[in-house]
Amino acid sequence: MALIVQKYGGTSVGSLDRIRNVAARLKSTRDQGNQVVAVVSAMSGVTDGLLKMANELSENPSERELDVLVSTGEQQSIALVAMALQDIGVAGVSVTGRQAGITTIGSHTRGRIEDIDPRYMNELLAADKTLVVAGFQGITQQGAIHTLGRGGSDLTAIAIAAAIKADVCQILTDVDGVYTCDPRIVKNARKLPEISYDEMLEMASSGSKVMQSRSVEFAKKYSVIFEVRSSLNNNPGTLVLEEHPAMENVVIRGISIERSQARVTVKGIPDEPGMSGKILGVLGDAEINLDMIISNIASDGYARHSFTMHSNDLGKAQAALKPLLSELGPNAKVETEGGIAKLSAVGIGMRSHSGVAATMFKALGNAGINIGMISTSEIKIAVTVDERFIEDAARAVHDAFALDKAPIWFLHDKSSWEKCFSLDGMKTFHRTRVALP
Repeated sequence: MALIVQKYGGTSVGSLDRIRNVAARLKSTRDQGNQVVAVVSAMSGVTDGLLKMANELSENPSERELDVLVSTGEQQSIALVAMALQDIGVAGVSVTGRQAGITTIGSHTRGRIEDIDPRYMNELLAADKTLVVAGFQGITQQGAIHTLGRGGSDLTAIAIAAAIKADVCQILTDVDGVYTCDPRIVKNARKLPEISYDEMLEMASSGSKVMQSRSVEFAKKYSVIFEVRSSLNNNPGTLVLEEHPAMENVVIRGISIERSQARVTVKGIPDEPGMSGKILGVLGDAEINLDMIISNIASDGYARHSFTMHSNDLGKAQAALKPLLSELGPNAKVETEGGIAKLSAVGIGMRSHSGVAATMFKALGNAGINIGMISTSEIKIAVTVDERFIEDAARAVHDAFALDKAPIWFLHDKSSWEKCFSLDGMKTFHRTRVALP
């Protein structure tokens, strides 16, 4: 018997028919001899509706009260799913964030999970109950309701899987896995059978909307194997797990794009210690998240710093930097550029293969696409391009690395490889993609 955590998003429980479908899937998982814990989001549109009412009632609603308000969306969902389970003969029990023992820290509406006390959940599992847990919420040490912000239900599911020592966590959503690129942009994009935590983190931070970075970080920290798969069919999804040696055979795992980016360049900065700290300090105080950062010395002997951010933050960045210019000297000035997008190629195979950047830049050049800023990490190469050409850029790079073709896999480390595919006999995780040399 395997212990499985399944997370269902708002679209998966968006109507009574879909709630019945979720209940049927949970029953099917149980009928296969497994125990199951479901983590459920609010029904699609419910949270937005609650926020709309709050903003119509108050110009500046209290974040504490917003947490109390929007948390009711998940409580509605878990009660309905538990009822649907009971109606088909399964002993379903709804569990709020407080009952699940989830304690949180941080600001209201964007809390962080500090700890989970799984004793109550373990008692219910020992009594052979099927748990339906409210995602997106917990309580502070003072007992206040706390919501977890974007991606909070995914984070709840992975954290609960770690706390109750589940065999696997399944993130069931309206997509059926992680693709080599967004299939709406690249028609021949291929669903990945597996991806490492680090690759998934890089893709999430580079614009992929499948998972939020902090959920993947939590899974990596606690070694929670999870699978992204569809709630609307039974097709295998994409496993996200620890890196193994065979993964390095694939040079590039996927391509991500991020639109609505802006570039800010501060020029004419004296080449002196502490200048970077001053500039980044005022941007940090303005709570602006920077992405790509490049610094160099111009031919005139002055330094220049360029960085990218979401275009929504461009006005805040200009306002934050304006008072600083006088401190930086008479030659300092700010230049901005909007209408750009970021293209990222991600793959742990970069560590052991050369020529990746050359292949990427050649493909973009052949497509007539000019490159702006360039940023690299051990497993990622990112560039900025004109946003008008980002889809053409994604297709060109995807084709250059032949990501539409499934790789041939070789078994380098038999023990670790078999561990990845022996999740307590769960047949849905056994794949026929290993070719022995």
